[in-house]
Amino acid sequence: MKIYAINGGPRKKHNTAQLLQAALEGAAAAPCAEPVETEMIHLYDLNYNGCVSCFSCKRKGGKSYGHCAVKDDLTPVLEKLAQADGVIFGSPIYFGNITGKLRSFFERLMFAYFVYDENYSSLAPKRMPTAFVYTMNVDSTLMEQYGYRQNLQGMEMFAGRLFGEPQVLHACNTYQFDDYSKYECERFSESEKAAHRAVQFPKDLEEARKIGAAMVTAGK
Repeated sequence: MKIYAINGGPRKKHNTAQLLQAALEGAAAAPCAEPVETEMIHLYDLNYNGCVSCFSCKRKGGKSYGHCAVKDDLTPVLEKLAQADGVIFGSPIYFGNITGKLRSFFERLMFAYFVYDENYSSLAPKRMPTAFVYTMNVDSTLMEQYGYRQNLQGMEMFAGRLFGEPQVLHACNTYQFDDYSKYECERFSESEKAAHRAVQFPKDLEEARKIGAAMVTAGK
């Protein structure tokens, strides 16, 4: 069994990456009759674009029907995910939504699997457990007030139609900097941020581990 984590954020050791790593650890530690392999893929290491509207993935009888025809750094990743047993997608929230890098990734991953028939049928290789992990600077009240949850549910819906209903984790009011004194950020209280992180982030990490473990159980 192979579980992948897709890091849609630019930092490899900060909030989003830490939660994704915890999810992979939960998956690796889950009871399973077969070995559970895990891998983190950092999208900001890759050079690629979003969908280029060539429609090769929809051309009748074409050699690329049902999969993306574009060849770049994302191609081997898409090939891996076609054989995955579970995928966890992670992103910090920028302007109320996922990063542009992850959005472009989703265009390439998902569009080829949707058929332009009456029901938007799926060509995804198989159903599998998925999850979305989000990190954001705003607290949970502002997340709802600003409509973040609604913004994010669109991509969750598409993933659910192709692969299966995803698990979702919103990590709110995250700690952004190692030293707030170095940045212009009077809007935020470093002491309040630090106090919140000390209590809440360990809970978020544990929730991420549970998500990873549940993916293994669901994928058996």
